[in-house]
Amino acid sequence: MRTVATVKFRTSQKHYYFDPAGIEIGCGDRVVVETSRGVELGIVRGGLITVSEKEFGKSIRPILRKAAPEDIMQDKNNLEKRKEAVRMCKQKIAEYKLQMKLIDAEYTFDSAKLIFYFTAEKRVDFRELVKDLAGYFRTRIELRQIGVRDEARILGGFGTCGRELCCKGWLMDFEPVSIKMAKVQNLSLNPGKISGCCGRLMCCLKYENDVYVEMKKGLPDVWEVVETKAGRARVCDVNIFDGIVRVKYIEEERTHDQLEKLGNDIFEFDKSEVKRCGKNGKGRPGEKGSASGL
Repeated sequence: MRTVATVKFRTSQKHYYFDPAGIEIGCGDRVVVETSRGVELGIVRGGLITVSEKEFGKSIRPILRKAAPEDIMQDKNNLEKRKEAVRMCKQKIAEYKLQMKLIDAEYTFDSAKLIFYFTAEKRVDFRELVKDLAGYFRTRIELRQIGVRDEARILGGFGTCGRELCCKGWLMDFEPVSIKMAKVQNLSLNPGKISGCCGRLMCCLKYENDVYVEMKKGLPDVWEVVETKAGRARVCDVNIFDGIVRVKYIEEERTHDQLEKLGNDIFEFDKSEVKRCGKNGKGRPGEKGSASGL
């Protein structure tokens, strides 16, 4: 077992483990650590925790020191210099007429590297841009292309729920989201209602999907044909939370000459009171492939 500190950085929602190396630290303390990107300033989240050595495939890097006043000042200066970096980079992008959108800029803690984040629909040749920026700022320049979800995470904003974007506030990783999740939850498939600020499907479609999938087990789909104690019927609505199936009875089956005819009245059944007719029972009345279709 090993005692570690959980550290978070400004540019990421992820938490990383570091060896406290005998330094007395607590939640909220700022610390200087060495990462794969170089020396960085982070903030301790929570107290020290004990974890198993098996959780790590490599050794944990130690915390170098608690942030001193001069470290805090240096970090503040980097944030101020970032504004000039953004302004100059946008100016150069316009001069070279590059098809790219600058999102943000970031100095590493020791100012050894200046990173620019951008989005672009196509590959961009920015070699001349890098040369100009390196000559102007006298430091290493890195241009990093990001996706629209990362753009939303950096810029931030508020969702349709009125709360801060999950990716900005707390979401550590982006997980795959599909249109099937919206269908399972019986949501409107209007892109404007199920898309986030980034233009992609909202991450929150994933949160309750497993619950919906579990609760839908044994329930028929809308427009599926089922057998009830009073005969064959078409499902017109399903309440997955109460396990209720609403149906209209089939009064006349579809033939070569006419479409299927349903009754006007709607009847409610518990899911245990209806029997699914299998794959051949799906489809809207009169559609090819429905129970009474050709």
